[in-house]
Amino acid sequence: MKVKLLIRSLLKKAWVCGLTTHTSLPTAFPYQRALQCRIVGELSARGYSTGSSAKGCAALVYRTHGDPAQVVQLESMNLPSIDEKSVLVKILAAPVNPSDINMIQGTYAILPDLPAVGGNEGVALVLEVGSQVKSLKPGDWVIPRDAGLGTWRAAAVLAEKDVISLPNDIPLLSAATLGVNPCTAYRMLSDFEDLKPGDSVIQNAANSGVGQAVIQIAAARGIQTINVVRDRPDLTQLTDRLKALGGSHVIKEETLRRPELKELFKICPRPKLALNGVGGKSATELLRNLQVGGTMVTYGGMSKQPVTVPVSALIFKNVKVRGFWVTQWKRQYAKDEEALHGMLEELCVMIRQGKLSAPACSEVGLTDFHKALDSAMQPFTSVKQVLIM
Repeated sequence: MKVKLLIRSLLKKAWVCGLTTHTSLPTAFPYQRALQCRIVGELSARGYSTGSSAKGCAALVYRTHGDPAQVVQLESMNLPSIDEKSVLVKILAAPVNPSDINMIQGTYAILPDLPAVGGNEGVALVLEVGSQVKSLKPGDWVIPRDAGLGTWRAAAVLAEKDVISLPNDIPLLSAATLGVNPCTAYRMLSDFEDLKPGDSVIQNAANSGVGQAVIQIAAARGIQTINVVRDRPDLTQLTDRLKALGGSHVIKEETLRRPELKELFKICPRPKLALNGVGGKSATELLRNLQVGGTMVTYGGMSKQPVTVPVSALIFKNVKVRGFWVTQWKRQYAKDEEALHGMLEELCVMIRQGKLSAPACSEVGLTDFHKALDSAMQPFTSVKQVLIM
């Protein structure tokens, strides 16, 4: 009853999402689909249709690069009319990722023109489609195909080619966080080493969104994971949570340099693959523990320190040092619909089977965005901030 009252209240506000139930129980989805239809009707009644005049939409905008707490502002921006190849969408939920913060700071590899709307990831509900749109229909869920779309807003008119559909029978938070971290984990586990059941992978930043996805996807494939985390006050709770996700072993950074690691390799094979999201000394230690001919893939650099490769690892162990950026992969395979759809479908199957869950999330309303930005930039965070529109 409380949920229905909340939904009724939210539907009175044209730009607030009514999808407040995040349960994955199948019985919830008929009600969810009916609610989507109500949202479509609600917004259509307010004039959001083909050829309508621009309407106001709440958005988190930055007009200059800098400290997100200082430069991001909640503003009202106009929505254009949809054309024959575009779609009107209601953004449902959008996470705050490290790449979003870096983009606002002006330090990311790609930067949108200013002023810009923050956010590179999220899930939206299609409300209306242009006359020549073939791949989408009202009621579909969509996620961005590429970075820089600007998802921290209540609604948007987007080109059909800029989004890709997702099944709407998965939990909302899983859909909102699917396009970046799980895709990064999936590709790194698939594209660099021929991993078989029983093999092992070592990773730092194991409590990150990518790290949690790596644990779950690897476990589903029968691959062991050695998960490296920094020491912290809640280490026991974090260790228990990562093991509950399917992590085989959880160790502290310091253990990488201690003799007890040799004991671990008596029950677990040396890893073929190392996944580095930190850089600095942590990356060097991952390299030292690879098996001969193994590969280290760097996808992030949270320490802001360079990766130092020991000469002995290159000469005597023939390790390979690679980099990965999921945005580049998506651009490379932009015309290969099967590659992207196939990956997303496999991930969605895992979600339905209970083998892949969203990372721990804190849901924050758009007007409380300062809280979300501040929390996302705190050290030792294992909780992803998700803006609920």
